[in-house]
Amino acid sequence: MADLTQEQWQEQLKNDDNAVIIDVRTDAEFEEGYIPGAIQIDIFNGAEFLQRAKQLDPQKNYYVYCRSGGRSGQACMLLNSIGIHNAYNLKGGIMEWQGETIE
Repeated sequence: MADLTQEQWQEQLKNDDNAVIIDVRTDAEFEEGYIPGAIQIDIFNGAEFLQRAKQLDPQKNYYVYCRSGGRSGQACMLLNSIGIHNAYNLKGGIMEWQGETIE
């Protein structure tokens, strides 16, 4: 897992053809706005999160965010523990996101 600053995350994501964005917030938080292209997997729903995580392609690069960076850090560690080695945590989460969002 790597903690990336907003700038690092955006730059790396922009140049990555193998990228998947994962939003680990709740349904209600997701509906308030999300980063374009993100798929939502709520980490608070532990069993479903793990089940869906195990279906992810371990060859892809996962850019993970939450509200402030805490839950997404946990999510990256979980992804690492099931064999997904390229998981990138967005430090500061969507609260500090300067890029585009969909509301």
